[in-house]
Amino acid sequence: MIADPNHFIPGLGTGLAGGVLSGLFGVGGGVVMVPLLGLFLHLDQHRAQGATLAAMLLPTGLPAVLQYRSRGIHTSLRLVGVLVLAFLFGIYGGARVANFIPSGPLRWGYAAFLVLLAFKTYFRHEPPAVDRTAEPLDLSSGLWSAGLPIGLLAGVVSGLTGLGGAVVVIPLLATRFRMTQHEAQLTSLMMLLPPIGLPGVYVYAQAQGGLPWMVIAGVAVGFATGALAGARVATRMRGAKLKQIYAVIVLFMALLVVLRGH
Repeated sequence: MIADPNHFIPGLGTGLAGGVLSGLFGVGGGVVMVPLLGLFLHLDQHRAQGATLAAMLLPTGLPAVLQYRSRGIHTSLRLVGVLVLAFLFGIYGGARVANFIPSGPLRWGYAAFLVLLAFKTYFRHEPPAVDRTAEPLDLSSGLWSAGLPIGLLAGVVSGLTGLGGAVVVIPLLATRFRMTQHEAQLTSLMMLLPPIGLPGVYVYAQAQGGLPWMVIAGVAVGFATGALAGARVATRMRGAKLKQIYAVIVLFMALLVVLRGH
């Protein structure tokens, strides 16, 4: 199971789906890849979460980041740095806790979290687009005081669920810093460029006696391809429409997680 070559193609398809979702919505792709790995390869919740985090160690989101920037969408590198710093501490703690929770309760908790996320995303107010040359992003009062808690919470959620943390980062950035959906998505994608999931992957690999590396390789290749395609579509869509579609997909993934237990 750990290195079965026959699992590369299913991993590739899973990564492609996760990459498209990531490019479209700025998420790590775990929201779709964890359920699909369980559904098609019958990985248990812990192993699917660890495999997803491992696939995200490579800068697979770089094509999507470049696509966003080519469309004139920018963010703060200082804020990204603060978020990444806090994330590293949070993901280690979250992964440690996750491996003490049985797979069944962890799966149900994961599904419940996705349902909550879907509703909060769908009904969140989208701020109007602004000209950042005339109205720069204001970080004067929240770079550290808001950036650290957001990054820490994202890390804990990522370690617990195998998600990239964007499910927390995007709505909180949009609320706290009044970012548009596109700006928050770009910030989240840039967080994925360094190997921020490494502490979580280490914990999962130790606890599970290794991870399915051929699956992970397929996921990584598929993700990079899908992310570019998703970003090209996202930069041509309105932010309000993006978040509504995202909410519906998240709700569908929650259903898949629940059905997998039957």
